[in-house]
This record gives sequence, structure tokens and C-alpha cells, in this order.
Amino acid sequence: MDAADLEKSNPNLAGGDINGGAANLKQLIARPIFSPTPYRTPLRGVYLCSSSTPPGGGVHGMCGYYAARLALREIFGKRWKAV
Repeated sequence: MDAADLEKSNPNLAGGDINGGAANLKQLIARPIFSPTPYRTPLRGVYLCSSSTPPGGGVHGMCGYYAARLALREIFGKRWKAV
């Protein structure tokens, strides 16, 4: 798929950008919002773990890792250490 096809299939991929935002310092710390818990949504038990969350699309798997850690901490009150 080219950039136009990507954007057509998913409007979030503006210009074919699979990283969900610019790769700059502001987006590194404020994606999708400036918050110490950018993975949390207003819906209880619903968390974001896409490339639109820190540390961004270039670090595969870390968005989900951090979202899962937050979910476990908030839902079960557990703290997890990296293995």
C-alpha cells in the first residue's frame, strides 16, 4: 500500500504516517495528551497502547508494555518490575 491507500483505509494514518504523530520532542512526551498517564482513557478499564502513545511507533511493544503496567496497577493494585 502507498501512503494514500493507508490513509484511505484508516483516517488515523494521515499521509500514511504509521507512527501516529510527528517524531519530535513534543510528541515524545505529549502523545496523545500531556499527562503522566497517557495510556488511560475516560472509560474505566480501557487503555491505549498504540503507536500514538509514548514512546511512539519506533519502539515496538513498549506502548503496550507501559499500558499493561498501568492497567495492572490501577485494576489490581500491583506494581510490576521489568524482567
